[in-house]
Amino acid sequence: MGIKVAVIQFPGSNCDLDTVYVLKNVMHIDADLIWHAYFKDAEFDAAILPGGFSYGDHLRAGIIAAYSPAMQIIKEMAKEGKPILGICNGFQILVESGLLPGALLQNDCLTFVCKWVYLRTESSNSAFSNRIKKGTVLRIPIAHGEGRYFNSEKALKELNENDQIIFRYSDAKGNVTSEANPNGAFENIAGICNLDRNVLGMMPHPERASEPIISPFHSNDGIFIFESLRHFLEGK
Repeated sequence: MGIKVAVIQFPGSNCDLDTVYVLKNVMHIDADLIWHAYFKDAEFDAAILPGGFSYGDHLRAGIIAAYSPAMQIIKEMAKEGKPILGICNGFQILVESGLLPGALLQNDCLTFVCKWVYLRTESSNSAFSNRIKKGTVLRIPIAHGEGRYFNSEKALKELNENDQIIFRYSDAKGNVTSEANPNGAFENIAGICNLDRNVLGMMPHPERASEPIISPFHSNDGIFIFESLRHFLEGK
């Protein structure tokens, strides 16, 4: 049997079809777009929570979607070791549901930021980075108003010690600087994973950088995240 991935659609999701397109047409992975209220995990090997503005970001980004019945199923899948990827709003949902630690606050510039950034790969040890050599710099776009990763000093120390920080904002040469930080995220954090390494949340949009034709820089660096997912699943 082939790999099958669910892309979960919430009211306000707007990167769902892009993600399905990349999985099906670029990666040639079987993928289904599933309305959150109808989601059942039995036939799926992995799930992706796409970007957008679930429930209009009312109350705060991701909090209402975190209480969708679909998230209980996502938690069960995560417990079973199935890969779960949260992109942008999906990252916010993973944090609000408790699957990933920390919080995502309003950007320090207090405005929505939409631009291409550089990411330094901090760890190859996850379901979504195993095909990316540590230290590799990727060029992937961001588009968010609440992407500033926050956590306590103690928790940040634990994330570092446990190798849970997967991506950091950097410059083109991989230098992690305040100038390269687009939203004020603590320690330039752009993506983290859980202790079991099968759940990843990231603010940048890999689905928007998976074909050179849609990038002003001809970058398809986002494809490495999806290639890592396939490699992880094929090895199970």
